[in-house]
Amino acid sequence: MILNLLDGVDLRRMTAGSTEHYHHVAEAIKLACADREVFFGDPALVDVPLDGLMHPGYAEERRRLLNPDAAAPAMPAAGDPWRWEGRAGPTRAVPQPARGPGQPDTSYVCAMDADGNSFSATPSDPGLSAPLVEGLGIIISTRGSQLWTTPGHASAIAPGKRPRLTPNPAMLVRDGRAVMPFGCPGGDAQVQAMVQVVCNVLDFDMNVQAAIEFPRVISASFPGSFHPHPYEPGLLRVERRVAPDVRARLAALGHRLELIPDFAPAAAAVCGVLHGEHDVLQGGADPRRESYAVGW
Repeated sequence: MILNLLDGVDLRRMTAGSTEHYHHVAEAIKLACADREVFFGDPALVDVPLDGLMHPGYAEERRRLLNPDAAAPAMPAAGDPWRWEGRAGPTRAVPQPARGPGQPDTSYVCAMDADGNSFSATPSDPGLSAPLVEGLGIIISTRGSQLWTTPGHASAIAPGKRPRLTPNPAMLVRDGRAVMPFGCPGGDAQVQAMVQVVCNVLDFDMNVQAAIEFPRVISASFPGSFHPHPYEPGLLRVERRVAPDVRARLAALGHRLELIPDFAPAAAAVCGVLHGEHDVLQGGADPRRESYAVGW
């Protein structure tokens, strides 16, 4: 959904790392997460308007809300994807979640061979805080912490209901062939970091390692996926490597900035393999967390 919004924005004409670049990415994230908050739930139990949410016309409609001259002060209101499916659907209230930290714990792995066979996976379960099954040596998943206790929320807890999860392994595909498996740990920062990396590759022609290392911004202007679902309206976490003048202009646009370290674990840790020119495979690993790339 974020990429659909950015598809109508000419990032290529912008300078990578400019105020304009980061502002458009941050605002697209807010718009997509507003819809995520209202519509995402277990599709076995919740009517999710997936076709409407992914419709190019709906993306264009939502894109008009992206103000190039000012940051939305909080999470925007959700849209109406139902009509893009030719039907009506329920309007759900957005809760006012409590503040507080979440407890993500995730890994990521990807691989690609000379024939283009690709693999992308984000195994994740918080082992340190999970109960151990005596005699079996396995844990009980704690992913219930990504459900809501707010009645009427699309991801509210219910019998047999699966939580809305943050792990998002991805595969960039062109003409039916894998071009780049990529992903990362990082809770709600995952998709934000991944969008920035893939745009660095496609719009700014970076190699995969440069795309991964490039400074990032991470929005917190929507309820987090982990209990107690912290929500910090207008907050944009910015790595210190972002130029001071760019940070000043982002603040002037209305972003409430929080500086984080140069290579911040809070900005997720992307790894990927890019099938480049002349069938050369490029591996990239993120210095923000313990990670590496290896070829053989």
